[in-house]
Amino acid sequence: MIRPARPDDVPTIHRLVRDLAEYERAPEQVLSTPADFEAALFAPGAAAFAHVAEHVTEDGAGQIAGFALWFRNFSTWTGRHGIYLEDLYVRPELRGHGYGRALLAELARICVERGYQRLEWSVLDWNTPSIEFYRSLGAQPMDEWTTFRLDGADLEKLGRS
Repeated sequence: MIRPARPDDVPTIHRLVRDLAEYERAPEQVLSTPADFEAALFAPGAAAFAHVAEHVTEDGAGQIAGFALWFRNFSTWTGRHGIYLEDLYVRPELRGHGYGRALLAELARICVERGYQRLEWSVLDWNTPSIEFYRSLGAQPMDEWTTFRLDGADLEKLGRS
């Protein structure tokens, strides 16, 4: 089952973000707290959204199998909003059950329903299993684009100039 995240999901989502950072070999870069997620997802005027995939165990108990955290973006070329998928993560032991596909299908459904023109995300170049999975859905890499990031001291320096 795919559903919008609820406030009581925040601790699990934060734990899964930490697991994703471990997988991406960057656990030290996670500076967020559950309170940050609570504010970003559920405060008035929240600009970020999350969906979770629930896995029901043999004993009927439910657990969050994975999540998709996203926000709206805007294309000046199409003149329409789209969705930027910040993170998609499924617990390793629950991969292969269709949760990742179902999360992406829900975001695609939202795009279609709302008239959004694009669903975009980034993937690390070395993450071959994810790249193959995304290609199997029809997603195409944007090889001619390079992502840039400005943060830390350089962000502060430019912001103060």
